[in-house]
Amino acid sequence: MTDRYSEIDEVILYIQRNIYEPLSLNQLASYAAYSPYHFTRLFKEKIGLTPQYYVSSLRLQKAKDLLLRTNLSIRDIGLEIGQQSLGTFTTRFTEKVGMTPSEFRNSTFLADSHFHSLKKLDDWSMPETAALPFGNIEGIVQAAIPFEGVVLIGLFAKPIPEGLPLYGTLLSSLGSFRIPGVKPGTYYLMATSVSWGTKAVDFLLPEATLRTRSREPIVVEPGIPVPQQLVTLHVPRYDDPPILISLPVLMNNFLTRTTPPGSR
Repeated sequence: MTDRYSEIDEVILYIQRNIYEPLSLNQLASYAAYSPYHFTRLFKEKIGLTPQYYVSSLRLQKAKDLLLRTNLSIRDIGLEIGQQSLGTFTTRFTEKVGMTPSEFRNSTFLADSHFHSLKKLDDWSMPETAALPFGNIEGIVQAAIPFEGVVLIGLFAKPIPEGLPLYGTLLSSLGSFRIPGVKPGTYYLMATSVSWGTKAVDFLLPEATLRTRSREPIVVEPGIPVPQQLVTLHVPRYDDPPILISLPVLMNNFLTRTTPPGSR
């Protein structure tokens, strides 16, 4: 942990240890010995998310884990993470993960199939498209430790990988990347990786995959080149936001765009 905002570090660990318990803003602020306003400001400055948003996201990550590792009903899993309404839980889960809780619970076979198709893919280039009057985001992906596998890169509206990325691509190895046709706006770059030997359940629950996130937003403005991005994948850190989007959804979307019908 860093010395700066060490009290926020302690709160993050407290949240992770007590994620199934009620965690009000006042309770968390009191734990850090701050007023709710000051605590929220410091927490967002460090994590990029408000305390309530972080808690909610971490609970959805726990729901993913319970769906794959237990036989609890979907209703009971929603109750475990504090969602009294099955409909509300299903809607939020689908929005953030990219599929319903039931689809996610039964997605292991499809996840393995998508990953196997990526392994066999010879041409990872995206189809040529007409020139777009928007910006390109280019850069280099490297890793803090040796790695061979697929790299998933996305641009998100918030500093957390949830829901489908606004733009994104997949790479078959470390190296250069290019995301073309990005409309003017503010984006957060998120990336993770899946080693070729990874089992489906381990990238459906990507708690140990290498990852990175941009602390500062990438701003795309008309006619102004975006600086090249240097992306370094690292081992998970305690304060990384959870990866909520289902990685096989991104794999399937990429395969759909790059492979002809009937060839998969």
